[in-house]
Order: sequence, then structure tokens, then C-alpha cells
Amino acid sequence: MVQLESIRKERHDQIYPTLDPLEIERVRRFGNLHSFAAGESLWSVGQVAPGLMVIVAGRVAVTERDQFGNHKPIVVHGPGNFLGELALLSGRPALVDATAQEPAEVLIIPSEQLRALMIAEAELGERIMRALILRRVAILQAGIGGPIILGRAENGDVLRLEGFLRRNGHPYQLLNPETDAPAKVLIDRFHVDPGQLPIVLCPSGQLLRNPGEDQLARCLGLVRPIDPERLYDVAVVGAGPAGLATAVYAASEGLSVVVLDCRSFGGQAGASARIENYLGFPTGISGIALMARAYNQAQKFGAEIAIPDEATSLAADGPVGPFTLDLQIGERVKARSVVLATGARYRRLDVENLGAFEATSVHYWASPLEAKLCANQEVALVGAGNSAGQAAVYLASQVAKVWMLVRRSDLAATMSRYLVDRLHGLANVEVVTGATISRLEGRDGMLEAVRWQIAGDDQEVCRSIGHLFLFIGAEPNTDWLGGSGIGLDAKGFILTGEDAGGSRHALETTRLGVFAIGDVRSKSVKRVAAAVGEGAQVVAALHAYLAGSETNLPAAEIKKIERERRTEPADLNFSRPPMS
Repeated sequence: MVQLESIRKERHDQIYPTLDPLEIERVRRFGNLHSFAAGESLWSVGQVAPGLMVIVAGRVAVTERDQFGNHKPIVVHGPGNFLGELALLSGRPALVDATAQEPAEVLIIPSEQLRALMIAEAELGERIMRALILRRVAILQAGIGGPIILGRAENGDVLRLEGFLRRNGHPYQLLNPETDAPAKVLIDRFHVDPGQLPIVLCPSGQLLRNPGEDQLARCLGLVRPIDPERLYDVAVVGAGPAGLATAVYAASEGLSVVVLDCRSFGGQAGASARIENYLGFPTGISGIALMARAYNQAQKFGAEIAIPDEATSLAADGPVGPFTLDLQIGERVKARSVVLATGARYRRLDVENLGAFEATSVHYWASPLEAKLCANQEVALVGAGNSAGQAAVYLASQVAKVWMLVRRSDLAATMSRYLVDRLHGLANVEVVTGATISRLEGRDGMLEAVRWQIAGDDQEVCRSIGHLFLFIGAEPNTDWLGGSGIGLDAKGFILTGEDAGGSRHALETTRLGVFAIGDVRSKSVKRVAAAVGEGAQVVAALHAYLAGSETNLPAAEIKKIERERRTEPADLNFSRPPMS
């Protein structure tokens, strides 16, 4: 609770703003007035809240629940205050309880109307949105309202579950059965064999034994069933910077949008410890903070985001759709157009026993979660691109030493100069050029040593290292498109524009109505800014295609409409300091 108290004190007026009587009158048209008796619940943990609640009269207590279901106070709201946090925008279950302390009159604004309020009442909407975001930040820092994970911190499945929740901005608590007394009590209460750990206790009371990400997400209400009869204007596959930019622009312009991702929002950009060359952020910003803004922004405009929901195939009912996406869980999504923003999969190191350590000691991200595991230790990092450099700089502030292993003879060929200079200025980062990992050593899934060789030197170097970070590039995530008619280049990237043949839009694939953007597109510029730009650019093409498909226009006419209505997209509103 110390962290929660800290952020509440520092930004109290932004977290808990008070609307004056005139402002309450301005928002009345977006909701309906409801009465609650003293002691009556406005909502409970695990239930989907009916909407933003503005208190007109009375007082409402907001509380959290501990591991045993006991209520602990967070704040008491009075007239002019409002209840809610980011879960409201996506219709996800509440993370805290709200109970009337005395008879209360409350204006309830449903999620759809809340989005309308934010657009129609821009100044009020900005204050409300900031409060919702900051409340989620406070909840994340305090670990309030989420599931309880019981297991050892270094366990591979615990790391997997923690990583999934952290990267999707969802709170959780981790209890170690060897050191935390509440964990031992819960294990006894639920008659759990220690060999079955980890287990997850959801806020609903449901107990999961080492669940998969999809099972956990559905228990928490992070993913809801998709209506198989609904026809979306556009389905976006991939929630990285390109996919989220498409969602923001398309949804803000009135298109119905569904976004699918098999893992988390942010893509590879979300793995960057600090991005310092993104326009408008001279002091830098972490990848996850930048992507969390885009994720929240897409939901603000009404985009439906389903994570984790993995697309496994793409088919069309005719030459110009509509299209059907089959999902791994057995559901289907129908859409009039499709945007492929699937990015790439992390490339694995070609070492014989790599798989034995991937769950616990080999990492493809460098976040606070991984840094905590290897604090004050020596680590090895393989890679020579900007992501590798950003990760090395971040890890250097957390660990005793970073051995940066680079196959090339010079970092400058693949890394921005500012990062090269910074790495050379860090005393605890040693860049080893011409290095190739030859062997990994350890037992019981825990890495104990890393061996590498230097080009032209037969002698092998061995260091006692327990954690290895891999930033060696990625391969296009296009295997699932087999049989879809989507053309690929020799390396598996999606062909677009002239390379796709015919009179295609620059971002359109070999299938009319299917577009590709970001890293998965052949010849794309592998930069966050470029991905965001393509995500905005493709929306003009979507409008033209959808207008043409309604009147059965030929491809040449669709392209002409797109040229006529093409406009410069508005800037993404990424100018404020990070709030998530």
C-alpha cells in the first residue's frame, strides 16, 4: 500500500478530480440517475461495472480485497467524484469493490456513452481519461484486484504467467510458498500439493492449476466471446504499433474495428526498455509505456481488442470478401476488410540445448520482471541492433555486468550512434565483437554458465552466467497464412503494392481488401515510427476499399476513390508524459 499512497499523494487531484455542479449538468445527458441505499453494492470485484458513476449525492467507499477476501479501504468518494478505471472502456470486470456508505444518488454513464462524452466534452473527457489511467497505474503498483499466483519466483511457469499479466497491464500478486505465510494458508485451504504449483486464484474465487494464458485471460474476463454473426468493417491482426495505430485512426473515423493478438499489446516495440529516437520524446520513453497509451487510445475510440486470441487461418467468401478469420480457440471473426500487422517472431539462437533454459533463464524481453531475477549478477546479451542496445543500457543499471556478444566486428553497422556511444561509456558493459555462443550449461532448467568463441581464436571463453538475453532479430509471422492466397516474398514477408501485382494500393496484398503493414510487410522500414505511419496511412485505403466494395466497383475505381479521399492523418496524441 506504500506505493499506492505515494502516487495518490503526488497526483491526488488528477486521480480523484471533483466535478463542479455545472460540469455534472453537462454530463447528465450521457447517463441516467440511480439511487443506492446505505450498504448497497454499486459493483463488486469480478463483475463488469455498468459504467462510469458520477456521485450526485451521498458517499461511496472503494475497497480492495486481500488474499482472504477481507476488505481494505482505498478511498471514499463524495458529491462530484466519479468511480471507475480503465476496465470501463473495454467492459472488463472491476478490480475493486464500491459500496454506498449512506443513501446515494449516482449518475451512471455506460461505456458507449462514456466514449461519446470524451469526444463531445473534450476538456472533461481529458480529465476523466487521465484519472482512469492514473487509477490503473496506482492499482498496478499496489497489486490490487488481480489474481494471486502461488509459486516460486524463478519457476518458469510463474515467469510466463507474470509476463503475460504485466505486458497486458493487469495487476497481480505473487506469493512464494516458501517465504509468504498467506501462501501456506491458501495452499492448506485448497488442499494443493506443492508439486502442482503454480496455481492461480482468480478474483472470482476460481482456482486454476498452472493455466495457459488463454485460460487465465478468460477466467479474469480479459477476453470475451466474439459474436460470430457480427460483421466488422475491419479486423486487425496484431496489436503492435502498426496494428494499434490502425485501430486508433479507423475507430476514431467511425469504422467498427476488432484487434486480435495472440500474446499482448505492443509487439516487439513493447520489449524496448527505452526508445530515445521516437519523434516528440527527447527524454525517451519505454516501449511498454508508449504502447499502453496507444492501447488505451484505441479503446477510447471504441475499438474491440481481444488478447490473447490467435488467428489461425484467413479465408474469403468471394473475390472481395467478406473475410473469415478462424481463431485457435474455435471462434470466428467476420470482417469486410483485414489488416495484417502480425510483425515477427523472435529468432532463436542455434544452440543445441537452448530449449532447456527458455522457460527460466533465456529471455527475449528486458523488463523490470527479468531485471529483478538477475539483479546484481552477470548476464549475457546477444544482439547488435537498437533493441539490443536499449536492453543492454537498461540492464546495466540493474545488474553487476553485461557481456554483450556481437557476431559482427563493429556495432556501428547495425546500431544507432547514440546507443553505441552510450554503451562505450558504461563501465559494466563489455562489448565482445566476433563472438558466437557455443554452449549453454546448467541443470534442472536453470542456466549456470555460458561459453562463447571469438572468430579466429580457438580458445573458448566460459563465464558463470545465470541469465541470457537474446535480441537477434525476428522472422515474419506468416506461417498461418498458408492457403489464403496472400503472396509472400522469398523470406516469408507479405508482398504489397506493385510487388503484389495489378493496380494495388501501396499497402494492399495480393488479395483485394487485405492489407499488410509494419514489420510483416516486405520492404518495410523496421522502425516504430514507420509502423505507426503505415497504420495511419492504411485507413485511407480502407475507406476507399469499403466504399468500392459496397457498390461492386472494380479495383481500378477503388484505387481512384482512395486517391481522391486521401488526406493527411491527424497526429497521434502522444505528447503528454507517460501515465502507464
